[in-house]
Formats: sequence, C-alpha cells, structure tokens
Amino acid sequence: MEATLSGLPRTAPAPAAPRAHGRYASGPAIVAYIAVLKAAIHLATAGVYGLFIDELYFLAAGEHLSWGYVDFPPLTAFQAWLTRALFGDSMFSIRLFPALAGAGLVLLTGAFVRALGGGRFAQGLAALAVALAPIYLAVDSYLSMNSIEPLLWTGCALIVVWIIQTRRSKLWIAFGVVAGIGMLNKHTMLLFAFALIAGLVLTRERRVLATGWLVAGGAVAFLIFLPNLVWMIRNHFPHVELLANIRRNQRDIPFEPFAFIGLQLLLLNPLAAPIWVAGLARSFFSRDAKPYRALGWAYLIALAVLLVRGRFYYLAPAYPMLFAQGAVGIERWVGRMGWTWFKPAYAAAVLFSGALIAPTAMPILSPDAYIRYTNAVGFGQPKFENRRTAGAMPQLFADRFGWPEMAQTVARVYNALPPQERAKTGIFANDYGQGGAIDFYGPKLGLPKAIGNHLGYWSWGPRQYTGDSLIILGDNRETLEREFEQVQAVAQVGHPLSMEKEHFTVFLCRGPKLWKSLQEVWPRLRKFE
Repeated sequence: MEATLSGLPRTAPAPAAPRAHGRYASGPAIVAYIAVLKAAIHLATAGVYGLFIDELYFLAAGEHLSWGYVDFPPLTAFQAWLTRALFGDSMFSIRLFPALAGAGLVLLTGAFVRALGGGRFAQGLAALAVALAPIYLAVDSYLSMNSIEPLLWTGCALIVVWIIQTRRSKLWIAFGVVAGIGMLNKHTMLLFAFALIAGLVLTRERRVLATGWLVAGGAVAFLIFLPNLVWMIRNHFPHVELLANIRRNQRDIPFEPFAFIGLQLLLLNPLAAPIWVAGLARSFFSRDAKPYRALGWAYLIALAVLLVRGRFYYLAPAYPMLFAQGAVGIERWVGRMGWTWFKPAYAAAVLFSGALIAPTAMPILSPDAYIRYTNAVGFGQPKFENRRTAGAMPQLFADRFGWPEMAQTVARVYNALPPQERAKTGIFANDYGQGGAIDFYGPKLGLPKAIGNHLGYWSWGPRQYTGDSLIILGDNRETLEREFEQVQAVAQVGHPLSMEKEHFTVFLCRGPKLWKSLQEVWPRLRKFE
C-alpha cells in the first residue's frame, strides 16, 4: 500500500511506470481525440433521417415543463426545452446534447481507466470500445434519457472507486447528487445505486459504508428526486399503470436468459466482448482488482434483476465500468506476455467490427443503401417490440419517417375548412408521435397544437376544444361512428418506410352523440400503453 497526501491508505493498484509520451500522444489525449470524433460523427449524421417518434414526444413535453410525466421523469423534457431555447429547432440542435453525452461517456471511461491505474493503451482501448459500441451509437443519435443514463451510472461507479481509494467519506454527497439527477432522468438509476451498495456489502470494502456521510448522500439523492416523487404520488403513479398495460398487451418481445445475454454481446460489439468480460472476471479473480469487486457484484445484481423483468438494453449503462476494468487487465496481461503486436492488432479489430456494425445502429446510410448493406453483411437491428414496419427499415429507423408528410396532409385538411369551423376544430392524435409531429411541424403550416389521449397528451387535457369538430388521426371509422353524428374520411397518411401503425385514414368528425364536451368525456379517453 502507498499513502495518500491525507495519510489514509490507498488501495488502488500502482500503475506501471509508463513510457514517456508527448503531451499530444498521451492516454488522455487519445481519449479526447476519440471523444471529439464520436461527437463529430453524430452531429454530421444528425440530419440523415428525420426525428424519432420519442423525440417528437419529448419536444412536446418540453413545452409542458413539469416535475413528472406519465412515462418518464422530467430531465429529458428539460433537455428538449433547453436545447430549443438555446439553439433553435434544427436537427443539429436537437441532437447536440445526445452527441455531447456520448463524447462525455468516452471521456469519463478514460478517467475511470486512469483511476484504476491503466496506462495509455488501456485508456485508448476502453474509450474506443465505448465510442463504437452499437447500443451507444444508437442512443447517442437521438434525444432521450438513454444517452444521459450511461454517464450517470458510470459517474456513480467512479465515485465509489474514489471512495474506496481515498476513504474520503464526504464523496458520498457527490454520489447522492449524481444518483439524484439520475432518478430525475430515468428511474432505473435506483436499481444501479442499490446494486452498487449491495455490491459493497458483499465485499470487504463494506467498511466505506459505515459512515454518516452515506446517509447524508442518500438524503441528498432523495431531496433531488423528491419533486418527481411528489408528482407521481399526486398523479397516482401512472408509470406503474403503463408498465402493467404493456405487459398485458405483450408489446415487448420477451427474451429468455440466454437470448438476453446474447444480445448484450451484440449490443456492445462482439469483438469488444473480451474487454468487458475480462473486466467482470477481473473484478472477482484478480488480486489487483479485489478492492473493486463491488463493481462486478453490482453488474451481476443488476443483470439478475433485469433478467426477471426488464428490457434487454436496460443493462447497457453498466458496461463502461467493465470496459475500463477489462482494458486495464488486458494491458497488464499483454505487458507480461511481451506481445506488443497485440495492442494495435486488437484495437484495429475493435475499430473494424464497430465500424462494420455502425450503419445498423445509427443513421449513416440512406434507406436504400442501408437495405443493400444489411443484405450484404447478413445482420441488422434486433426486433424488440411486437410492432410491424411498413417497409424494410427496422423499427428504430422506421419511426423516423413520415412525420413531416403527416403534418402536411393534416394541414391541407385543416386549412381547407371554413374559417369559422377551423377556429373550433381540434386535431386529436391517438399516439404521442402523431401529436408530437403536429406540435413540432404544425406551427409553420398554420396548425394549432394537438390534443390526444396517449400518455402525456392525455394529462395535458383537451385545451379549449369542445369536440364539436375534430380532425382525428390514427382511429377507425367503426369506433368513430359510435361517437359522432358525422364521420368523413378526408385524407390518407402513410410513408413507405414508416411503421405500419402510422398508415391510417384522417377523419373529420362532427357532432358528438354520447357527450356534450371533451372535458366531460376526457377521463375515459385515457390511453396508457
């Protein structure tokens, strides 16, 4: 053991004396180059496809700032509001924060490697693996909570490493701040924070928990999260209802444990799998890494929970800490073996396989080129929901097509109405993508903001509309004829590359039969699914 400046023991393994490298060829410099390149690629491809369905919803939520929403905490809506307030409505603006989050994750991974005693090769290898992991390429290409989440999980894990190394118990306050922000981003932060604490309990480093600063950190996290918790209580925990409906409707494709784990290999780049697998193994079997065994336990605990109930990509934020640990182990193993050739060879293999998979994970190629490419390489995106696409594009890409065209079609219908009727006619959307498209593209087309029954749109209410005249999207004639005196098909919507659900007839409906106003009937229109 070596002593820190504070006189407390330091348990981190002392790194081997590195070879002298210039400032611009050091480990941090290489990590920075990779981070900048990653951000540049995401921003350069920001406009290749259109806005993703969830982005349209988050942008609409940014116009209704609140401490909570039916299906997500408030941070993503705040991101949407902030980026538009600062930079406008361009695709560059909307995708800026996700691109910066991806670059930030690369930088944080490099810092994690350095904290574990890794040298230049380990820093570069871990950074490269994280930068090119297909799951991060995907989530960093559009606005959502999923681009921020890995930063927050990795930040919490790194703070735990610092606490173990320095015994500075006050760092639990920093842990609480990051975990609290994580809860405002996505509630799965609670799972990882629990897994980290449980991992510490299962190792000799449990002694870092025996401090009042841990309680203080927990209190800080709770206070940051409290406004969202109060919102959920006041709104009767709508997310719980949503999850129950999703399970009942079997929207998500279930994966057996072996398939779930197999998808982890695919999502993190198969040729990079030896890095994070080595990191997991090193957590349990390496003497140097013994102080950080809690990280391995945290991963296994989170995996066990998500195998029981959770989407296969929910575990993705846990991998940067394993990449960091594994890269350090590989660097030291290669050093002992004297295989200097292995470093560039393996880095090149990770780079090649990441680049090979990249067009299937993020919008790089045109639709025609994407189809030709996936036919040539023989693989594409995994299917994870029981939803059908209209064309050959996979769901994560198909959900980016057809929205401007839909808004233009609705605008032609709306603007053709007599002025007196137009003033009282609402546009009713049956899913948040339809509503988000009207809200985002509609103002330039002369459209009012949409109303709808799906998730957050239901909670925002019917605005000033009575329901005497409605343009209705995504519904069927049989249902509407039970509700209205007049039901007129006025247009067809459908892009050849979009999701099948977004191919529908636009109806103009007048004269409600069973109710006097939308305000009266609104509670029964709720659709949480």
